[in-house]
Amino acid sequence: MKKIMMSFATVLLLTLTACGAAESNEGSTDTKTSENEELTTLKIGVMPSMDNMPLIVAHEQGFDKKHGVDLDIQAFKSGKDRDAAFQAGAVDSINADLVGVAAYLQGGMDVKIMSATQGQFDLISTADVKEIADLKGKEIVVLKNQGPEFAAEEFLKQANLTGEDVKMIDVPQVPSRVELLSNNQAGAAILPEPFVTITATQGMNNLGSTLDLGINLFALVATQEVIDEKAVAFKGMYDAYNDAVQWMKENEQDAYIQLFIDEIGFPETLKDQIVVPEYKEAFQTTEQDITRAFDWAQEKGILEKEIPAKDVLSDVYFK
Repeated sequence: MKKIMMSFATVLLLTLTACGAAESNEGSTDTKTSENEELTTLKIGVMPSMDNMPLIVAHEQGFDKKHGVDLDIQAFKSGKDRDAAFQAGAVDSINADLVGVAAYLQGGMDVKIMSATQGQFDLISTADVKEIADLKGKEIVVLKNQGPEFAAEEFLKQANLTGEDVKMIDVPQVPSRVELLSNNQAGAAILPEPFVTITATQGMNNLGSTLDLGINLFALVATQEVIDEKAVAFKGMYDAYNDAVQWMKENEQDAYIQLFIDEIGFPETLKDQIVVPEYKEAFQTTEQDITRAFDWAQEKGILEKEIPAKDVLSDVYFK
Protein backbone atom coordinates (compact mmCIF):
# COMPACT_ATOMS: atom_id res chain seq x y z
CA MET A 1 0.00 0.00 0.00
CA LYS A 2 2.87 2.32 0.87
CA LYS A 3 4.45 1.57 -2.50
CA ILE A 4 1.20 2.42 -4.27
CA MET A 5 0.89 5.69 -2.34
CA MET A 6 4.49 6.59 -3.14
CA SER A 7 3.94 5.89 -6.81
CA PHE A 8 0.84 8.01 -6.82
CA ALA A 9 2.70 10.84 -5.09
CA THR A 10 5.53 10.56 -7.59
CA VAL A 11 3.10 10.74 -10.52
CA LEU A 12 1.32 13.70 -8.94
CA LEU A 13 4.63 15.47 -8.39
CA LEU A 14 5.71 14.88 -11.99
CA THR A 15 2.34 16.07 -13.26
CA LEU A 16 2.49 19.25 -11.21
CA THR A 17 6.07 19.84 -12.35
CA ALA A 18 5.05 19.43 -15.98
CA CYS A 19 2.13 21.79 -15.51
CA GLY A 20 4.42 24.30 -13.88
CA ALA A 21 6.83 24.05 -16.80
CA ALA A 22 3.97 24.45 -19.26
CA GLU A 23 2.72 27.49 -17.37
CA SER A 24 6.24 28.86 -17.34
CA ASN A 25 6.55 28.34 -21.10
CA GLU A 26 3.16 29.93 -21.64
CA GLY A 27 4.35 32.85 -19.57
CA SER A 28 7.38 33.21 -21.87
CA THR A 29 5.15 33.23 -24.93
CA ASP A 30 2.96 35.88 -23.37
CA THR A 31 6.01 38.00 -22.64
CA LYS A 32 7.18 37.67 -26.22
CA THR A 33 3.73 38.58 -27.50
CA SER A 34 3.63 41.46 -25.06
CA GLU A 35 6.96 42.69 -26.41
CA ASN A 36 5.62 42.55 -29.92
CA GLU A 37 2.57 44.49 -28.86
CA GLU A 38 4.84 47.20 -27.46
CA LEU A 39 6.18 47.95 -30.93
CA THR A 40 4.81 51.25 -32.16
CA THR A 41 4.17 51.50 -35.87
CA LEU A 42 5.30 54.73 -37.49
CA LYS A 43 3.95 55.38 -40.98
CA ILE A 44 6.39 57.56 -42.90
CA GLY A 45 5.28 59.08 -46.22
CA VAL A 46 8.11 59.64 -48.67
CA MET A 47 8.93 60.24 -52.29
CA PRO A 48 11.26 57.65 -53.85
CA SER A 49 14.55 59.42 -53.12
CA MET A 50 18.03 58.70 -51.81
CA ASP A 51 17.57 60.41 -48.44
CA ASN A 52 15.12 57.72 -47.32
CA MET A 53 17.67 54.91 -47.54
CA PRO A 54 18.78 54.87 -43.88
CA LEU A 55 15.14 54.50 -42.85
CA ILE A 56 14.64 51.68 -45.35
CA VAL A 57 17.82 49.92 -44.23
CA ALA A 58 16.79 50.37 -40.59
CA HIS A 59 13.60 48.45 -41.31
CA GLU A 60 15.20 45.81 -43.56
CA GLN A 61 17.89 45.04 -40.98
CA GLY A 62 15.49 45.07 -38.03
CA PHE A 63 17.10 48.03 -36.30
CA ASP A 64 13.66 49.62 -35.93
CA LYS A 65 12.26 46.69 -33.94
CA LYS A 66 15.42 46.67 -31.81
CA HIS A 67 14.41 50.16 -30.71
CA GLY A 68 10.70 49.41 -30.23
CA VAL A 69 9.46 50.72 -33.57
CA ASP A 70 8.00 49.20 -36.72
CA LEU A 71 8.75 51.55 -39.60
CA ASP A 72 6.14 51.49 -42.36
CA ILE A 73 7.75 53.43 -45.22
CA GLN A 74 5.09 54.43 -47.77
CA ALA A 75 6.35 55.79 -51.11
CA PHE A 76 4.22 58.22 -53.15
CA LYS A 77 4.63 59.07 -56.83
CA SER A 78 3.79 62.75 -56.38
CA GLY A 79 4.23 65.32 -53.65
CA LYS A 80 0.54 66.19 -53.79
CA ASP A 81 -0.46 62.59 -53.02
CA ARG A 82 2.00 62.50 -50.13
CA ASP A 83 0.67 65.79 -48.77
CA ALA A 84 -2.93 64.61 -49.03
CA ALA A 85 -2.08 61.52 -46.99
CA PHE A 86 -0.32 63.66 -44.38
CA GLN A 87 -3.19 66.11 -44.09
CA ALA A 88 -5.66 63.24 -43.75
CA GLY A 89 -3.62 61.67 -40.96
CA ALA A 90 -2.97 58.53 -43.02
CA VAL A 91 0.76 58.81 -42.24
CA ASP A 92 2.44 59.95 -39.03
CA SER A 93 5.31 61.80 -40.62
CA ILE A 94 6.56 62.76 -44.07
CA ASN A 95 9.83 63.59 -45.72
CA ALA A 96 9.00 67.04 -47.07
CA ASP A 97 10.77 70.14 -48.31
CA LEU A 98 10.92 73.35 -46.32
CA VAL A 99 8.66 75.32 -48.65
CA GLY A 100 6.06 72.60 -48.15
CA VAL A 101 6.43 73.08 -44.41
CA ALA A 102 5.64 76.78 -44.87
CA ALA A 103 2.48 75.83 -46.78
CA TYR A 104 1.34 73.46 -44.00
CA LEU A 105 1.85 76.19 -41.41
CA GLN A 106 -0.10 78.68 -43.50
CA GLY A 107 -2.88 76.12 -43.75
CA GLY A 108 -3.13 75.94 -39.98
CA MET A 109 -1.27 72.68 -39.36
CA ASP A 110 0.94 72.71 -36.27
CA VAL A 111 3.87 71.11 -38.07
CA LYS A 112 7.32 70.69 -36.58
CA ILE A 113 10.64 69.75 -38.17
CA MET A 114 12.13 66.75 -36.35
CA SER A 115 15.33 66.53 -38.42
CA ALA A 116 16.92 67.21 -41.77
CA THR A 117 17.45 64.45 -44.32
CA GLN A 118 20.20 64.14 -46.93
CA GLY A 119 18.28 64.99 -50.08
CA GLN A 120 18.94 67.11 -53.12
CA PHE A 121 17.27 68.58 -56.19
CA ASP A 122 19.19 68.77 -59.47
CA LEU A 123 18.54 71.00 -62.47
CA ILE A 124 18.54 68.71 -65.51
CA SER A 125 18.33 70.10 -69.05
CA THR A 126 18.00 68.75 -72.55
CA ALA A 127 21.19 68.22 -74.55
CA ASP A 128 20.92 71.56 -76.38
CA VAL A 129 20.86 73.55 -73.13
CA LYS A 130 24.49 73.78 -72.09
CA GLU A 131 24.25 76.28 -69.23
CA ILE A 132 21.66 77.97 -67.04
CA ALA A 133 21.71 81.18 -69.11
CA ASP A 134 20.41 79.14 -72.09
CA LEU A 135 17.15 78.59 -70.23
CA LYS A 136 15.92 82.16 -70.77
CA GLY A 137 12.50 81.99 -72.41
CA LYS A 138 12.30 78.21 -72.05
CA GLU A 139 10.04 76.02 -69.94
CA ILE A 140 11.21 74.50 -66.66
CA VAL A 141 9.02 71.76 -65.21
CA VAL A 142 8.72 71.80 -61.42
CA LEU A 143 6.30 71.25 -58.58
CA LYS A 144 5.03 74.78 -58.11
CA ASN A 145 4.79 76.51 -54.75
CA GLN A 146 7.10 73.93 -53.21
CA GLY A 147 10.79 73.11 -53.02
CA PRO A 148 11.33 72.33 -56.72
CA GLU A 149 10.18 75.80 -57.82
CA PHE A 150 12.24 77.43 -55.08
CA ALA A 151 15.29 75.42 -56.18
CA ALA A 152 14.73 76.39 -59.83
CA GLU A 153 14.73 80.09 -58.95
CA GLU A 154 17.86 79.68 -56.84
CA PHE A 155 19.60 78.08 -59.83
CA LEU A 156 18.45 80.90 -62.12
CA LYS A 157 20.07 83.45 -59.82
CA GLN A 158 23.43 81.92 -60.75
CA ALA A 159 22.92 83.30 -64.27
CA ASN A 160 21.33 86.57 -63.13
CA LEU A 161 17.89 85.31 -64.21
CA THR A 162 14.60 85.25 -62.32
CA GLY A 163 11.46 83.16 -62.49
CA GLU A 164 10.04 85.82 -64.80
CA ASP A 165 12.67 84.98 -67.43
CA VAL A 166 11.40 81.42 -67.89
CA LYS A 167 8.08 79.58 -67.95
CA MET A 168 7.56 77.54 -64.80
CA ILE A 169 5.31 74.57 -65.58
CA ASP A 170 3.64 72.67 -62.74
CA VAL A 171 4.16 68.91 -63.18
CA PRO A 172 3.70 67.11 -59.82
CA GLN A 173 4.75 63.61 -60.91
CA VAL A 174 8.51 63.32 -61.36
CA PRO A 175 8.40 60.65 -64.13
CA SER A 176 6.20 63.00 -66.15
CA ARG A 177 8.86 65.70 -65.89
CA VAL A 178 11.42 63.28 -67.31
CA GLU A 179 9.06 62.37 -70.13
CA LEU A 180 8.66 66.03 -71.09
CA LEU A 181 12.43 66.41 -71.22
CA SER A 182 12.83 63.25 -73.28
CA ASN A 183 10.30 64.56 -75.81
CA ASN A 184 11.96 68.02 -75.91
CA GLN A 185 8.77 69.60 -74.58
CA ALA A 186 10.68 71.48 -71.89
CA GLY A 187 14.14 72.94 -71.55
CA ALA A 188 14.85 71.71 -68.05
CA ALA A 189 13.35 70.07 -64.98
CA ILE A 190 14.01 69.86 -61.28
CA LEU A 191 14.63 66.20 -60.46
CA PRO A 192 15.74 64.03 -57.56
CA GLU A 193 17.51 60.69 -57.80
CA PRO A 194 17.14 58.15 -59.36
CA PHE A 195 16.03 60.36 -62.24
CA VAL A 196 19.27 62.36 -62.19
CA THR A 197 21.27 59.23 -62.96
CA ILE A 198 18.70 57.98 -65.48
CA THR A 199 18.70 61.23 -67.47
CA ALA A 200 22.51 61.34 -67.47
CA THR A 201 22.51 58.06 -69.40
CA GLN A 202 20.13 59.66 -71.91
CA GLY A 203 22.59 62.43 -72.75
CA MET A 204 20.94 65.17 -70.75
CA ASN A 205 22.93 67.82 -68.90
CA ASN A 206 23.17 68.35 -65.16
CA LEU A 207 23.34 72.10 -64.56
CA GLY A 208 23.72 71.89 -60.79
CA SER A 209 22.51 70.53 -57.47
CA THR A 210 21.07 72.21 -54.40
CA LEU A 211 24.12 70.78 -52.64
CA ASP A 212 26.20 73.11 -54.84
CA LEU A 213 24.03 76.00 -53.65
CA GLY A 214 24.62 75.11 -50.01
CA ILE A 215 20.93 74.44 -49.38
CA ASN A 216 19.40 71.44 -47.63
CA LEU A 217 15.68 71.63 -48.31
CA PHE A 218 14.61 68.26 -46.93
CA ALA A 219 13.24 67.39 -43.51
CA LEU A 220 11.24 64.80 -41.62
CA VAL A 221 8.17 66.52 -40.21
CA ALA A 222 5.13 65.66 -38.11
CA THR A 223 2.40 67.53 -36.31
CA GLN A 224 3.06 68.46 -32.70
CA GLU A 225 0.09 66.29 -31.66
CA VAL A 226 1.59 63.17 -33.25
CA ILE A 227 5.06 63.99 -31.88
CA ASP A 228 3.62 64.25 -28.36
CA GLU A 229 1.71 60.99 -28.81
CA LYS A 230 4.63 59.02 -30.27
CA ALA A 231 7.70 60.78 -28.88
CA VAL A 232 9.31 57.55 -27.63
CA ALA A 233 8.72 55.90 -31.01
CA PHE A 234 10.30 58.81 -32.89
CA LYS A 235 13.36 58.61 -30.64
CA GLY A 236 13.55 54.91 -31.43
CA MET A 237 13.26 55.70 -35.14
CA TYR A 238 16.28 58.00 -35.00
CA ASP A 239 18.31 55.50 -32.98
CA ALA A 240 17.47 52.91 -35.66
CA TYR A 241 18.38 55.43 -38.36
CA ASN A 242 21.80 55.93 -36.79
CA ASP A 243 22.31 52.18 -36.51
CA ALA A 244 21.53 51.87 -40.22
CA VAL A 245 24.03 54.59 -41.13
CA GLN A 246 26.72 52.81 -39.14
CA TRP A 247 25.81 49.45 -40.70
CA MET A 248 26.09 50.91 -44.21
CA LYS A 249 29.54 52.26 -43.37
CA GLU A 250 30.68 48.85 -42.16
CA ASN A 251 29.32 46.87 -45.11
CA GLU A 252 30.12 46.80 -48.81
CA GLN A 253 27.57 48.35 -51.19
CA ASP A 254 26.74 44.88 -52.50
CA ALA A 255 25.00 44.22 -49.18
CA TYR A 256 22.38 46.89 -49.75
CA ILE A 257 22.63 48.28 -53.29
CA GLN A 258 19.64 46.21 -54.43
CA LEU A 259 17.46 48.29 -52.13
CA PHE A 260 18.26 51.34 -54.25
CA ILE A 261 16.80 49.46 -57.19
CA ASP A 262 13.81 47.95 -55.39
CA GLU A 263 12.85 50.91 -53.20
CA ILE A 264 14.17 54.02 -54.98
CA GLY A 265 13.58 52.87 -58.55
CA PHE A 266 17.03 52.76 -60.12
CA PRO A 267 16.99 50.55 -63.22
CA GLU A 268 18.83 47.27 -62.77
CA THR A 269 21.02 48.20 -65.72
CA LEU A 270 22.39 51.18 -63.78
CA LYS A 271 23.38 49.13 -60.74
CA ASP A 272 27.09 49.87 -61.20
CA GLN A 273 26.48 53.59 -61.73
CA ILE A 274 24.62 54.30 -58.51
CA VAL A 275 26.55 56.76 -56.38
CA VAL A 276 25.71 56.10 -52.74
CA PRO A 277 25.90 59.25 -50.58
CA GLU A 278 28.10 59.30 -47.50
CA TYR A 279 25.24 59.14 -45.07
CA LYS A 280 25.77 60.67 -41.66
CA GLU A 281 23.87 60.19 -38.44
CA ALA A 282 20.63 62.10 -37.97
CA PHE A 283 21.05 65.87 -37.76
CA GLN A 284 18.78 68.85 -37.32
CA THR A 285 17.78 71.36 -40.00
CA THR A 286 19.55 74.69 -39.70
CA GLU A 287 17.67 77.88 -38.95
CA GLN A 288 19.43 79.44 -41.93
CA ASP A 289 17.92 76.94 -44.37
CA ILE A 290 14.46 77.37 -42.85
CA THR A 291 14.67 81.17 -43.01
CA ARG A 292 15.81 81.10 -46.64
CA ALA A 293 12.92 78.88 -47.68
CA PHE A 294 10.34 80.74 -45.58
CA ASP A 295 11.44 84.12 -46.96
CA TRP A 296 10.86 82.83 -50.50
CA ALA A 297 7.50 81.40 -49.46
CA GLN A 298 6.48 84.82 -48.14
CA GLU A 299 7.54 86.49 -51.41
CA LYS A 300 5.27 84.06 -53.28
CA GLY A 301 2.34 84.51 -50.91
CA ILE A 302 2.57 80.88 -49.80
CA LEU A 303 3.27 82.01 -46.25
CA GLU A 304 1.52 85.15 -45.08
CA LYS A 305 2.85 85.39 -41.55
CA GLU A 306 6.25 85.78 -39.96
CA ILE A 307 7.35 82.52 -38.35
CA PRO A 308 10.78 82.39 -36.69
CA ALA A 309 12.76 79.31 -37.70
CA LYS A 310 13.33 78.26 -34.09
CA ASP A 311 9.57 77.96 -33.58
CA VAL A 312 9.24 75.09 -36.05
CA LEU A 313 12.12 72.97 -34.76
CA SER A 314 11.09 70.00 -32.64
CA ASP A 315 13.22 68.86 -29.70
CA VAL A 316 11.88 65.29 -29.81
CA TYR A 317 15.40 64.03 -30.62
CA PHE A 318 17.67 67.06 -30.71
CA LYS A 319 17.64 69.10 -27.52
